[in-house]
Parts: sequence; C-alpha cells; structure tokens
Amino acid sequence: MKKFRKVLDGLTTSTPVNPGGSPVCGSAAGTPSAAHTPRDLEIHETLMSEHFQICKTVRHGFPYQPTALAFDPVQKILAIGCRSGGVRVLGGPGVDCHCQHESGAAVLQLQFLINEGALVTACADDTLHLWNLRQRRPAILHSLKFNRERITFCHLPFQSKWLYVGTERGNTHIVNIESFVLSGYVIMWNKAIELSTKTHPGPVVHLSDSPKDEGKLLVGYEGGTIVMWDLRAKRADFRIYYDEAIHSVSWHHEGRQFMCSHSDGSLSMWNLRNTAKPFQVTFPHGKTQRDGKKESCKPILKVEYKTSRNSSDAFVVFSGGLSYDKAGRRPTLTIMHGKAITVLEMDYPIVEFIVLCETPYLNEVQEPYAVVVLLEKDFVVVDLTQSNFPIFENPYPMDVHESPVTCTAYFADCPPDIIPVLYSIGAKHKKTGYSHKDWPVSGGVWNVGSQTYPEIIITGHADGSIKFWDATAIPPLSVTLQMLYKLKTSKVFEKPKTGEMGRSAELVEEDPYAVQMITWCPQSRIFCVVGISAHVILYRFSKNDANTSITSLEVRLQCEMEDVISPSDTENTPCFSDPSGHSPQLHSPRSNTPDSVRDSIPCLKVKDRMIRMPPGYQAELVLQLLWVDGEPPQQITSLDLNSAYGLLALGNCNGLAVVDYLQKTVLLCMSTVELYGSADPFQRLTRSPRKNRQSTSDFCMRGLSNFYSDSKKRIRTSYQSLTELSDNQVSLDLERSKSPTSAPYSPSLHNDPRGTGEPVSNLRSCHYSPVFYLLDNDHVNGHCTSPTSQPCAPGRARVPGGPEGARLARRGPGRPPFRKAQSAACMEVSLPVSSLTEGYPSRRAMLQQLHGVSMYSHDEHHSTTYSWSERESRENSFSRSRSSSVSSIDRETKEAVTTVQFAESYGRKSDSLPTPCLWVGTSLGLVLIIPISIPMDEQERLEDPVTVAPTGTVLMLKGSVLRFGFLDCGGALIQNPCEMWRDQHAPEDPDRPRKRKLVNFSPSSSQEASGDGHLAVVCSERQAKVFFMPSQACLYVHNITESSFVLRADIVSVCNSVCLACFCANGHIMTLSLPSLRPLLDISYLPLTDMRIARTFCFTNGGQALYLCSPTEIQRITYSQEMCDNLQEMLGELFTPIETPEAQNRGFLKGFFGGNAQTFDREELFGEAAAGKASRSLAQHIPGQGGMEGMKAAAGGVVGELARARIALDERGQRLGELEDRTALMMSSADTFSKHAHELMLKCKDKKWYQF
Repeated sequence: MKKFRKVLDGLTTSTPVNPGGSPVCGSAAGTPSAAHTPRDLEIHETLMSEHFQICKTVRHGFPYQPTALAFDPVQKILAIGCRSGGVRVLGGPGVDCHCQHESGAAVLQLQFLINEGALVTACADDTLHLWNLRQRRPAILHSLKFNRERITFCHLPFQSKWLYVGTERGNTHIVNIESFVLSGYVIMWNKAIELSTKTHPGPVVHLSDSPKDEGKLLVGYEGGTIVMWDLRAKRADFRIYYDEAIHSVSWHHEGRQFMCSHSDGSLSMWNLRNTAKPFQVTFPHGKTQRDGKKESCKPILKVEYKTSRNSSDAFVVFSGGLSYDKAGRRPTLTIMHGKAITVLEMDYPIVEFIVLCETPYLNEVQEPYAVVVLLEKDFVVVDLTQSNFPIFENPYPMDVHESPVTCTAYFADCPPDIIPVLYSIGAKHKKTGYSHKDWPVSGGVWNVGSQTYPEIIITGHADGSIKFWDATAIPPLSVTLQMLYKLKTSKVFEKPKTGEMGRSAELVEEDPYAVQMITWCPQSRIFCVVGISAHVILYRFSKNDANTSITSLEVRLQCEMEDVISPSDTENTPCFSDPSGHSPQLHSPRSNTPDSVRDSIPCLKVKDRMIRMPPGYQAELVLQLLWVDGEPPQQITSLDLNSAYGLLALGNCNGLAVVDYLQKTVLLCMSTVELYGSADPFQRLTRSPRKNRQSTSDFCMRGLSNFYSDSKKRIRTSYQSLTELSDNQVSLDLERSKSPTSAPYSPSLHNDPRGTGEPVSNLRSCHYSPVFYLLDNDHVNGHCTSPTSQPCAPGRARVPGGPEGARLARRGPGRPPFRKAQSAACMEVSLPVSSLTEGYPSRRAMLQQLHGVSMYSHDEHHSTTYSWSERESRENSFSRSRSSSVSSIDRETKEAVTTVQFAESYGRKSDSLPTPCLWVGTSLGLVLIIPISIPMDEQERLEDPVTVAPTGTVLMLKGSVLRFGFLDCGGALIQNPCEMWRDQHAPEDPDRPRKRKLVNFSPSSSQEASGDGHLAVVCSERQAKVFFMPSQACLYVHNITESSFVLRADIVSVCNSVCLACFCANGHIMTLSLPSLRPLLDISYLPLTDMRIARTFCFTNGGQALYLCSPTEIQRITYSQEMCDNLQEMLGELFTPIETPEAQNRGFLKGFFGGNAQTFDREELFGEAAAGKASRSLAQHIPGQGGMEGMKAAAGGVVGELARARIALDERGQRLGELEDRTALMMSSADTFSKHAHELMLKCKDKKWYQF
C-alpha cells in the first residue's frame, strides 16, 4: 500500500498543469515542471553545464595542528606539515600553496632537497613521499612504504642524493632519492653498539654527517647512546653512553665538537678528542639549591648551535628547559649569545623551530640571522641581527583564528573605493615594534592577473570582534589575505561586574559578544552584527571621529503558543480561513512566581553616556531582545537591512520585529502566528495551562553550545548530565535540548542496535502538557508532499505516561553556568563514514547546531516512539531513516522566522506597481509578503511614521525557507534599493548640503524595471520555486533533494548570468539555472564532517565560495569552469632557478692542518653494485602521479595511443636503421681484420723461429 501511494504521488506531482489550468507546485525530485505563465516570458538562459566545475583554489590562515617544519636556505621557501596530512609551502607574500597526502597521515618530518625544487615528507603511516615543487600544483613523484619498521628521523645531507632514515628499532636505512628505492647498506643497531651492551639503545632520534668528514655519520639514540659510524669501514669510531635521554644534537661548524639537549633540562658539550665524558654540562634555567643539587627542569626538546663571523661567541638557541617549580610559565625560546641569555615567552607551545643561516654548507661559519618558530597556533620569526630580538611582521594571514571564528561572509565585486578606505582606517591601529628588515622567507614568484575586481571576506569571532580582509591581491584569485580593518563590538557594552546582573550575567558569562550573523551593505557602508546575547548592533562608517551616544532599543519578543499544526487543503492561496478560531496570544509577565523577577531586561547593558568613537565603523543603534517572565530571549535566526528604506528586520523562533533605524523606533513586533491573521493555513492549539519553562530558557544559548568542541566536554546550562537526575527520572526535555557536541559518546553508539533505553511512555518528568496533538503536515492539496512519508491519521494524540507529564522544571541555582564560547571551528561531530552521504537525522537537529533554536520543519511530521539511546544516536549521527520524520516529543514545535529580505515587490495580487515589501520565510515552508508604506520625501521620511501592515499573502514550499531572489522579466537579477554612502560626521558644507542619495528606489525606475511584474525565486531546504508576481503563480518548481536538505543557498552571478547555488548536508554542491531551475551542476564535493562547514559555507558572485575547513583555515573554492581552466596560470611559482652558492675557499693553512672537510663518493658505498639490493619485504616503492609515469598513465584516448604508437614505430625504425649501420660497420671491420691477418700470415710463413 505504501509503494502504491508513492507511485500515485509521483504521478500526481509530475503533472505540470492541473485541470483548472493553474500551475501545480510539485514535481518529482530532480525534474522541474513548468506551467503556463501569465504572459509569454521569453527568457534566454545562457548558462550550461559546461560552465561549471568544482575546484579548490587557495587556503588562507594558519595550518591547523602543525607537526613539522623545514626551510630551503637557497630558494628561501618554507614548508609546514600538519597532523591531518597537509603541507603548506610558503614563500614571499602571495606565494602560498597547500598540498595534501591522500592517506591523511600526520606529517612527522620534512626535508627539502636544497635548491632542487623537491621536498621529502615522512608521515605517520611510515611512508616517505617525494614532492615535485617545480610545478605550480606540487605532486608526489615517488612514495616508499616501510612495512616492518617505523620511521622516527630523517636526514638528507646537502647536495646528496642519499637519504638517511632512522627507525624505531634503532636501525638506519639509506634511500636513493632519484629512484626512491632502499640501498642494501644498513646500519643495524646491534652493530652500532658494543656487544657487551645488554639493553636496546632505543629509537633513532638524530642523524647527521660530520661537517669535517662526510664519511662519518653521527647517530643519536633516545636512550642516551651516541655512535660515530664510519661509513667506509662499516664500524663505529666511538660510542658515548650518557645517563640522560637525548632529544637533539647540533654540530659546531668545524666538526670537532657537538652539543646535545637532554630530558633533564641540561645541555652537554662533547669534544671528539675525548668522548669519555662531556667537557661541559650546563643547566641554563636550573638554579643550584642549598644542598648543592640542581633543581629539576623540563626537557630541552631541541637545540641549535650556530657560529658567527662578527663574534667569537656562538648562538645557542633552544626550546624548553624551564624549572618545574615555575608553574604557569608560558612556553619559552631561549637565545644564549655569550654570557647574555634572552628568554622569549610564547603564547602557545612550541612545535618546532629552525635557525636560518646565510650558508647551506655545514662546514662553514653559519652566520645566523633569524629564528623561525612554529607554535601550535601561531607562526613567529625572530630577528637575530638586533640585540633586542624583535619579530618580523608576518605577511601571511596567520591570525584568522586570533579569536575563534564563528561566522563568515564573502563579498565579490564591491565598490572600488571601499578597500582603500578601510585600509587607511585600519592602518592607524596596527601594532608597532616589528623588525625593519625584509621578511626572510622571500622565495617563489608571485603572478599578477590581468583582471581585477574588489573582494572582501568578513569574519566574525567569539570575542565579538569583526575582521575585514582584502582578498583581491591576485585577481581574480587571491593567494593572500590582508587584514583591512578590525572592529570590536564589545566596546558598545558596559563590562558586567561580578554578580551585578545576576541571572542575566550567568547567561553571557565569558563570551557574551560572540558574533552569530553579519549583514553588510557595501554601497551605504552600513554594517549590522547579530550577537549571541540576542542583540543587533548597527554601525555607520565615517572618516571622522565623533562624540556621540548610542541609541538602545529593547524588543519584547516572546510567544507562548503551542504551534501544533495541521495543513489546510490548498497551497499558494493568498487567504486561508481559520476554522478553529484560536487567536494567538502573548502571555503577560507573571509576577507571582519567583522566576519572574527577570523580566523586561536585556542580557547586556549598553553604554548610556557620550562616547568618543574613532574613524571607521561607529555604533549608532543597539537592538536587544528582552527576558520575559524569567526566560531569556531566543536566538536571532534571520536579519536583513535595507539602507534605502532605512529599515531593519529580524526574526527568531518567536516571531518578527521590524525597526526603523532612522527614527529609532520599533515598527512591528509580532509572533509568527499573528503575522498570518485569518490567512493562517494551519490549525493551532494553545498549550495547556502553563508552558514548560525549562526548554524555552534553553533556547537562547543553544546556539552558543554549538561553538564547543567534543574534547573539551563543555556543558551549557540546559545540558545537565544524566548523573544529576535520579535513576528513574530522566528528562525528555534535557535529551531534546542536548547538543551533540556537549558531551563525549562512544562511536559505536551510532550503529549499535542493542541500545534499548526506557520507552518514552515510561519516562518521567517530561515537562509537557498531558495531551497535545501532532497533525500530519506533509499532506497538502490532497496528496503527500514527501515521498518518504508514512500514512498518518491527522489529529493523533500523544499521551506521555505518568501524572508528572506537565511538571515544570526551571533552571535552578544549582545548574552549571554558561561556559566560554568556542568558534564554529570547534563544532566537530563524530560521524560514521558510511552514513555521510545520507544527511542529518532531522532538520531540527541541524538547526539546533546552526542557529541554536529548536524549529519545526514542514517535513517532520510523524509521531514515532524511540528509546532514549536510539534517539540520542539519531541526534549525534548523520544516519537517516527511510522516513524524514522525528519523534513528536523530540521537538519544540515552534514556527521560526528563518529568513527575511526587503525588496521592491507586490504585496497583493491587485497591486499594479511594485512597492517596498518585506518577504518573510518560516521553518514551516511558508512565505509571507508584508507591504511597507514609506514616505518618499527625505524630511517626511524622518518625521512621518512608516506603515507595516501584514496582508495575509502566503506562499508555500516544502522545508524551511532559506533564500529569496528577484528577477525581472528578462531574467536579470533585480538589485535591492540602497542608499549611497555619506559621511554623517563630515564638516558641514553650506554649498553642498548632505542629502540621502537613493539608488533603485523611485516610482519611475521601479515602474520601468518591473511594472509588468517580476519573478520571485524562493529556495527552501528541500525545493526551489519561481513565482510570477503579482499573480503569485508558480512557474517552475524543482525538488532539490529528498535524502538530505540544503544548508546554504545563494543567488549568484556567473558568466554574465544568474543561477541558484546550493550546498547540501550530504556534501553536494548544486547549481540551478534561473528561472527554469534546470540542474546545471551536482557534485559530491566534501562530506559534512562537522558543523563548522555548515555554519561558515557561503557563495558569492564570480563562481567563488568559501568555508572554514579547519578551526584556523579558510578554504576558497570555485565552481566556475573558466576559473578552473585558468587556475594553473593564476598560481605562483614555488621554484625559481637560482645558482647554488659556492663553498668558501678555506685557505692553505686550514687545509694543511686538517680544516677542510673530506668528501667521499656515496654512490660507491650505497649503490647496488657495492651494497646490493635491500629486502623487498622491508619497503614497497609506490610510483606517484606527479612523475612521468603518472603523466603517461593519465594521458588517454585513441589519439594519444596512436601518437605514442607512431612515435614507438619511428623509434623502432630508427633503432633498426642504426643496427643495420652497426652491422655493416662490423662486417667491414671483420674484413679488414681478416685481410691484415692474412698479410701477417704470409709475411711470417717463411721465417724461422730464431728470426722472430
């Protein structure tokens, strides 16, 4: 019966026109349906599938979780390896390349082939890779997989093709870089140590050849053993056994002594003349105690020993070594130069550091000039040429994550004057004290494109700061970001004192200013920020400072409706009747309850005094939602601003508010139900006597909980653990509001069918009224709009068990306070790989992660009983059942405002001309059009009221509404009216009075542009529709997805046309033509492994998009085929031909007294002829796709095969011809030899023996 119903549904929805002639807004998934239009629209669509292709372009920010560092002193390029298997190669400003190992194994060590354009990476899966850096897209030439031993250390001598590889077993293998195969020469650990030694020396932690003699290899073992191995004689010259573990070794350039760092915080100096004991042992940070013993110190993880020409004292640079009693000290880098000891404190733990020297030769005076320090979350370069050791100003955007990123916005083709203005303002606040020398990492070539258009990336952060980034350094592709301007929203508010605000202070304890949403009008330069504390700040840009006060508006937006709904019998009709007769009510504050003390107060306090604001963005208005009857305000889920209208609209799960920011008044503040009036298509029943406060108070900070990583186990106020409750008393509301990232859980929970918790009907303290109704609302127009839905009886009651069903549970004083907000970058969810392509368990679960509110989507309609463990598993994984429904008890059935947009449109069918309107989309898939009456005269606009009157115009889609867009009858995108920027704080000019200059906002222009109507594009999480206005007829409809849902949708310009770009929860990126909604692109780009991607993904014009690929990095991609084709030319060159510097002539005396380094032929020792072949089972060679073999294998097709066959035939013919010539030459030579032999025989035939 179910299959038969689905077949009928498919037949019904595939019909383009119903018998009455009106368009039917339903189609099979992936098949757009068309209907007769009110007028013949002849729109020529130019976009084709050939115009689209997905490709990664560049990555900005700090490499996430760095593990290794390397530097090429000749090419002046630097490489950073990461735990995720990524490698970032950095050169001069603009030279930035990201590479990724397919295995995803962590990078343990990096080794440049100095001045050869190649890089060797050693990964945690015991594989060596050789990267070719001579091409713009680096690729792997060879790989060598070790099967029986684990790699611990690698060393590649300068100008050598033999790589030394130390292993965990203590053996040292040798790899030929050219062929990437193992040599038969092996230094076994048991041969390196003395036979009398009874213990294993440990893994190899150091390998280096002697600066004095390349035939001597110094091998350091973790246990404290050091061996000087004679490569020619294949024996040990000397062995050192030290009591402390060794972490690193560094040579003096003369090769007569070396320095070791140890686990006890000491440095030991060794002389080759006497290796019985170190001639010097120092504890740089260890003080002598009263008993004469040194205090215990932390290990010195690495030491560098470098000499300088200008000073007889050497530089000793090391990390660690602080005493244990100094708790709380930051990680340090110590620089010892003579008797001077400088300790540089770092903000983060040190991962690796390298001392940059003038020469690549180890046997010359090193002449250090800088230290590159790689930290866990930062990258610092210290200038060693100045006595105060200043740092260099970093040209790379390494501070994107200075405060965790919580949201992003991407604007292409901005006004050309905006970037210089922002840069000039931001340059005044830059830090000083940097080194005056040029950035030392200056390698590579930076290509400059021919076309340019301004691009700006805006990032919002957890501390309330906003950063504007210039992304137009290499048009049309930027390889570097330059921060233009930084704005701190926290300066608008008073700092809350301890205990001053009581419960509202708890709400925003540590990160009250975290940015959730950004809206920017580049033309008017008006900027709006939505904060985590349910506040909106409006900024205006000014080049002049000003002393002004900030206007604060408070909005009481709270609804106590139980939005239990049932669909009406029609769709897309402007008017609906409400037979139930229930009118929505806003409950008044209750003062007779203890929790109603917190009423009509905001979460934060705005500064109420005159404030001096510097040039730049200056706060003008702050809008705050209030506490209502002891409940905090809900998260703001949608925001839009129109500078021409002077209006701002915001919505959340309670309703909608419209604000006139010119007159500083609230025009409209209504619940979502009130907006419909008599046109409400659903029957709604009010909640019985009193609503659960627990769940509502949870909503405000639920979005904030999404910023927290799983590993830190941060638990918000509403997410108390089960251990806080009694054994038999489990709160349904607690489970429902629990964030998937709030507590760790076992990965096996996703797929374990044995979890059978207590049935829902047996759970106590469910915090719901005894009876409420859930009606199936996927049934519209007499058929089911969801092909995966199950038959369900409208009006089925759900009765939770137990008399405590209506018990209220409020947040008591014992509940834990709110903790610090992390970024969208930290919102990681543990996911089973097998279910990544199936999407989330419900739209509600995703929206709780994205916006922090509990919403009810149009396609979540069935009442299904799950056990506790089953429902928790569904919340925390991406697996989706055959039905898209969730438990009725597992959701808060509130209808949220998910998107709002101002536009010149038609509020009623009878309108003949477009007027200012506000389009409102809800989580139930409903679209409301609200006309706005705005005075035209500038003076009247500032004095006369603006009228906002909902008309009841309702359109319907399946799924939560995400995006609006408007096209004219020619298919061109209609730009929203806007105001041109004017500096309100500029000096008065009597000759040129400041007046508002509006664009696209006049009756004449509106009539010419869209007097004959226009097209409205509406995209929801499930489908897209195109309506013709003002008739509201549905022209096209396309079901985007059935197995997943859309997370982000934008209407963008590509190739001089427009399209609808969508990013789905299953990782697919899609583009649809407009207005016909033809599928142009559908590619599975990346699995949605965490909420960071969903929260930060955004499209922009020109075929570009970006998202936060890690907590510290922004990944930019393109979906334009043209940009993919030109990408190779846009990228910079990592390798540039540079002549290798010549070694210094050390002179006769130094050579005579043994100062010159001795060289030897490694090929003679390590080659196959001398050392033989290594065991095949020890390592496996894997050819890479970056070499010629990969290129030949990749080149396919009949033409290529014929060409290669023809070339092979020509070569064979040529070889045959050469063979014939050689054969003829040999025959001629044989004839000559025979002739000479015959002559010699004749000459000697008659001679006697004594005549010879």
